[in-house]
Amino acid sequence: MSADAIVAALLMAAAPAMVVIDEADTVREEPPPHGAIGMSTAYRISDAAPAPRTMEFRRRILHKDAAIGDHPISHDEVYYVLSGEGEVSSDGKTARLRVGMSAYLYTGAVVGIRQLGEAPLSLIIAYPNPPTPPAP
Repeated sequence: MSADAIVAALLMAAAPAMVVIDEADTVREEPPPHGAIGMSTAYRISDAAPAPRTMEFRRRILHKDAAIGDHPISHDEVYYVLSGEGEVSSDGKTARLRVGMSAYLYTGAVVGIRQLGEAPLSLIIAYPNPPTPPAP
């Protein structure tokens, strides 16, 4: 068995059957990441899941005129709009997003998103999180 297969097997064996998380237990008011442009309500949902976990799952509400500033990503990432409107950017291209729309963003791109209009922009953000091997 390869070293990668052994690590994967150890991680699978250590994982709980499931974790149920109430977003209300993860909420905090803070400036959005990557530039602190305006204010947001952050639900760092996957932070409540114990290791090992291989993905991040978050909800963020961008308040009026707020934005997650442009930043390079080292993984694929998805923004899914629950409510409001926004404008997503990736490597200098922009697109408007409305309820039910998503943007699939690719590794190596410089990405960001900003709230548009009067209503807050509520997003689900998901991306991979490489597992941390157990300590020896």
